[in-house]
Amino acid sequence: MSGILDGKRILVTGVLMESSIAFHTAKMAQEQGAEVILTAFPRPTLTERIAKKLPKPAKVIELDVTNTEHLDRLEGLVRAELGSLDGVVHSIGFAPQDALGGNFLNTPFESVATAMHVSAFSLKSLTMACRPLMASGGSVVGLTFDAQFAWPQYDWMGPAKAALEATSRYLARDLGPENIRCNLISAGPIRSMAAKSIPGFADLAGVWDERSPLKWDMNDPEPTGRGVVALLSDWFPMTTGEIIHVDGGLHAIGA
Repeated sequence: MSGILDGKRILVTGVLMESSIAFHTAKMAQEQGAEVILTAFPRPTLTERIAKKLPKPAKVIELDVTNTEHLDRLEGLVRAELGSLDGVVHSIGFAPQDALGGNFLNTPFESVATAMHVSAFSLKSLTMACRPLMASGGSVVGLTFDAQFAWPQYDWMGPAKAALEATSRYLARDLGPENIRCNLISAGPIRSMAAKSIPGFADLAGVWDERSPLKWDMNDPEPTGRGVVALLSDWFPMTTGEIIHVDGGLHAIGA
């Protein structure tokens, strides 16, 4: 039985743990017929160990998205391994501890700048690094956490995600003529390494237990991974600049 990504070549960032959305995305992409290559930072050896749990082997490339040298060499490394790309998954986000946990009013700009660079500007940097590999078009999919609202404890990651969402729309505008689509999945909270770095994450996540129309399981990244894989496929050929919510429907509920 053929999969919806048969013959496609996909680059996936952000595989840090087996519980991560990126890992489940890579796993399902392989199961749906794709060849997958992974990038990792700051510990490629950790990603290599986790990658062994995938259905098929996947090469791991070290990539710091704030490092120009890493970005410049990415095309050659991927081309040597896969030849070209049909899709890119941006699953990267970081904010220093003083930009999270209720410190919004006191966070210095240096920490805000780091959060913006790693979490938002990197979508543009990564896409441009991979652009020559998608000469026949492709799909870029990123992960956001609904930036329409101010969330408890999330602080400067909120504006960083708002910048990510705007960046995706501008990429969709400028790369559409090249048949490169750029969309985001707005996911509900998942107990991942990224979540563990947010002080008081349980307070934020508790909202889902009370208000999500569909029962949301914070221990199950698979529904989000399915959304990413769907956007990587040819089943959304005329969708770009979009944010699709995979959050149990909470975004639609006022109170």
